[in-house]
Formats: sequence, C-alpha cells, structure tokens
Amino acid sequence: MYFYSMPRISLLTIVFIAVFFFGKTTLLAQNNSYKLIQPPYLKSGDTVAIVAPSGILKNRTAEIEKAKNLLKSWGLHVVIGKHVFSQANHFAGTDDERCEDFQKAMDDANISAIWCARGGYGAVRILDKLDYTKFKKKPKWLIGYSDITALHSQMQVKGFESIHAMMCTSLQDDNDTIKETISTFKDALFGNPIEYTLEPSNYNVDGSVTAPLVGGNLSILYSMLGSNTSIDTSGKILFIEEIGEYKYHIDRMLQSLKRAGYFDKCAGLIIGDMTKIKKNTTPWGASIEQLIMDVVSSYNFPVAFNMPAGHNKDNRALILGRNVSLNVKNRQSAIKFSN
Repeated sequence: MYFYSMPRISLLTIVFIAVFFFGKTTLLAQNNSYKLIQPPYLKSGDTVAIVAPSGILKNRTAEIEKAKNLLKSWGLHVVIGKHVFSQANHFAGTDDERCEDFQKAMDDANISAIWCARGGYGAVRILDKLDYTKFKKKPKWLIGYSDITALHSQMQVKGFESIHAMMCTSLQDDNDTIKETISTFKDALFGNPIEYTLEPSNYNVDGSVTAPLVGGNLSILYSMLGSNTSIDTSGKILFIEEIGEYKYHIDRMLQSLKRAGYFDKCAGLIIGDMTKIKKNTTPWGASIEQLIMDVVSSYNFPVAFNMPAGHNKDNRALILGRNVSLNVKNRQSAIKFSN
C-alpha cells in the first residue's frame, strides 16, 4: 500500500478552507432561517383588496365604506371581495366562498395588500384550501388581528411577514378616537419607522434582545398547536393578546403552550391587551399579570407588559416576522422595528 505524503502546510490550508466555507454556509443558513420575505411597501396608486375570511358582516356596510374612503384618502385603489357580505350561518359566506375571495386576492398580481374586514371565527376553516404558488411570486401584505392570527401563522410558516393591525370593522369608532390605531396602520403599510414606548409595569422582566416578532391572539395560537401552522418561537419574541376569556382559560392555554415547548427557546415576551376578562364563580385569586408570570417566571427572557395592541380601541400595528429590538429596563419598555 502506498501513501501520498502531502506537505503539512497544504493539508492545514485545505482543512482551514473546508472549515471556513462549510462553517460559513451553516451560519448563513441559520441566519436566513429567521429572515422572512417582506412584501413591498405600498405607494400611491397601489390596490388593496378587502376580504372577509372569518365572521359574518351583517349590518356592517358603513364600516366597509369608511374603510374604502380611508384607503382612497391615502391614494390607494380598493377592490371588495365578491362574497364580503355573503352569509352562511356564523360566517361571511361558505368556506368555499370565503376561500375564493382570499385566493383571488392572493393570486392577483395587481393587489398589493389584503385587508381583512373583520375577525370573529372561521379563518382556520380555509387554511388548508389556500394555494401559495402565485403568492410566492408576488407577495403582498396581509392585515388583520384576532381570528386572522390563523392566517398570520400560516404566512409566517410559509416564510412571509404580515401586519397585525386594525380591520375594517375597527372603523365603527370615530376616527379621532382611534387616531394612533389608524396612523400606525398607515406607517406599517407605507414603510415608515415604527417604535413604541410602553407604559411601566411592576411585572416587567428587565432585559434587551433583538429578534423576529411572532404571535397574535392567544386562543388562536393555542388552537394551532400540533398542526403545520403552529409557529416556531425558537429565538423569537412572542406577542400575545386576548379577549373575553376566563382567567383559568388563559392559564390553561399558556400552560399548554408551555408544555408544548413554546417558551423553552423563546427570546422575549410582549403582552398586549387582555380585554374583557370574564369573572368565574370561583375567583382566580390573582391578577392577569401574575397569572402570566406564574407560567413564564422560570425562563430567562425579558417580558414587557402593556403593549397597546389587541381588542382595545388603541390597537397599534405590529409587523409579524420582522426583527424588533425589545428593551425592558427600569419598568419601562421600548420596542423598535428594523427597516
């Protein structure tokens, strides 16, 4: 058997080159795994589609008209889904009708954003019917909150950013009373800088981290567990909000997320509005803030309360999938989105 004797310097050089290139490839792949595709920001002349993938819009024509006028005031064109005012029991049309409108908006290359008319319930029923083939060639912004978290989760799993913000039915309130809600929605759509300073909370956990933001409505995130649209929270900042639940329901959902590993590698937690919490006949015995901290206090990540996003009138826009800098210090928090 013959051995080829390679000079020591050449062998070391080859090893170094191999390690350098293979190591760098792995590092880049890890970084890229956190980088979601950003749809183009809107500009004057772009078109927004209004669709209703969830609950029924009975007697809500005034809000849709106000939504159209708002978009037009920003120099945008508007198209309304064929079945927005359809009715099928609880829903704004049958599953096929709601899917048809949403799919058409996804596929139309002339549409730059899809604005959901309202939440409620029903988006989960169309998730597995949607085809992203054309959407991937021409990504566009999805806007909504509450039940629309189901669609946000699918967008994130597919690799796209989306906007957690007001819906058309938010315009049931006078525009002056939801001024920040509207202005931050516009900022998110048109690519203006977004940063928030949150009200202090004694329950905040100090710390600083920069990571992608994911999340939405707690009930919907909980309902996604075990499915192919359950989001990966590893290395990410999780945002949650909720409405109309008992405290023990919220605890059950958080405990389930915890058991599923949601918080194991989480980079941070932002708590939005916990609205209209119901009173049980057996009192829970602690605040909603303490309930949350009882679940996550053993983890080593910053926690920020009082994010004005969710089911209150002050519902600030959040770009899901986007890197944000979260700084929780001296009981006050700051959130800044990267551009």
